[in-house]
Amino acid sequence: MSKILFTHSYFYKLDSKQWRFKQPYPPLGTIFAASLMRTHGMEVALFDTNLKDSPSEIKPYLERDKPDYLVIYDDGFNYLTKMCLTNMREAAWELARLGKESGCTIIVCSSDSSDHFDEYLDHQADYIIIGEGEFTLLELINLLESGNTDAKNIQGLAFRKDGETKLTEKRAVISQLDELPLPAWDLIDIETYRDIWQKHHGYFSLNIATTRGCPFKCNWCAKPIYGNRYNTRSPQNVLEEITNLLQTYQPDHFWMCDDIFGLKPGWVQEFRDLVKERSLQFKYKIQSRVDLLLQEDTIDALAQSGLETVWVGAESGSQKILDAMDKGTKVEQIYQATKLLQEKGIRVAFFLQFGYLGEEREDIDSTIQMVLDLMPDEIGISVSYPLPGTKFYEKVKTQLREKANWSDSDDLDMMFNGTFQPAYYKKLHRFVHSLYQKQKGYQSWQTLLSNPLQVDRKHVKSVLATGYYIPASIIQGYQLKRLQTTTPS
Repeated sequence: MSKILFTHSYFYKLDSKQWRFKQPYPPLGTIFAASLMRTHGMEVALFDTNLKDSPSEIKPYLERDKPDYLVIYDDGFNYLTKMCLTNMREAAWELARLGKESGCTIIVCSSDSSDHFDEYLDHQADYIIIGEGEFTLLELINLLESGNTDAKNIQGLAFRKDGETKLTEKRAVISQLDELPLPAWDLIDIETYRDIWQKHHGYFSLNIATTRGCPFKCNWCAKPIYGNRYNTRSPQNVLEEITNLLQTYQPDHFWMCDDIFGLKPGWVQEFRDLVKERSLQFKYKIQSRVDLLLQEDTIDALAQSGLETVWVGAESGSQKILDAMDKGTKVEQIYQATKLLQEKGIRVAFFLQFGYLGEEREDIDSTIQMVLDLMPDEIGISVSYPLPGTKFYEKVKTQLREKANWSDSDDLDMMFNGTFQPAYYKKLHRFVHSLYQKQKGYQSWQTLLSNPLQVDRKHVKSVLATGYYIPASIIQGYQLKRLQTTTPS
């Protein structure tokens, strides 16, 4: 029987920003693949890198399990893996080296390796799975187990033969997602995840994917795994997994980690009906688009099924920038959807992006004003980040120098010629956060004065923090003005 050791290249502890948040989620894509291999009679094990300190910690697993194959299978549902961070790329190469030293055949499936397969083949990988990986992996291992190493007829692969890189025909994405077995949750050390969540947040959250892909065409968004196809699990299949997880691990909360949750017409309503029919109680958060949230009774159905938080890709408060991004949404839709969600008691969080091509100071001011007008519950700020395969990347690739990827998610380095110099955007990130936190402090003061019985620990903390954020925002605003007058490098 084949022995497969699964792992992945994302080390939370090597990404200081994410590790500060203390919100780790298991590698969902990895355990989907492991589950399929196991249902086909293969022996599987997992080295989960999320909570490890370095790739060298895989050594005892290699010695104990003596796997025939080391499969570095990254989570395609995690936006951090799509960013192709160099810390994680180097970790993958080190895992491959250690696996090769132990005599393993090395197979890699990730966004980064799909984009840079030759570099991974240079670093001891034997096969790179291009795109969605489960069935490619199954066919490949079955072939290798038969004694045949000529993989030219397996779709979705890159490998070397006689020193030459071979790319096979592209594989179509899986359209019937219900045919996949549920993820191999038993491979995860659930209690370690639970302890971190409970200690830092007072509840425990697990991740679920109900769909794969995104049909929208924002021109900065890379899609090396699923392309522009969008496929969905049935509400019944999703509820089967949720029920199993609630019974087995008792999470308090779920992160529906789809690029877009509930896009298929009627899906959210059917999901709501099944949750009610089965008398299930749980909270969850999603990612969505403001235009989709405004359709029919979507917000009502989400609220009735337990939605707690929705992250929306607001990106910018300037219609000019949204149009340049091919976003397909309107600023007024951001305002309308946010207010409707807030009326239903649903937390709203914004993804914001600064530095896109053509963005001027007035566009930045519009984004800041939008944040202060709507005061979402959370904001996540980034700068425009060119990834291979995107229209945006093609526009700026001649400006990229030695650095074409961030080292970790807190890097925020401008890698092309923006309107302002890179230091401006790093200061802008801190300035917007200071303005936002200052405004939250003012709101907490108002709550304290008008309704003291509603004041909780978060309100008190926010009130006290205004003593820092008021002067910080003034100083950072002054520094921004100085940086704005300098010539971008």
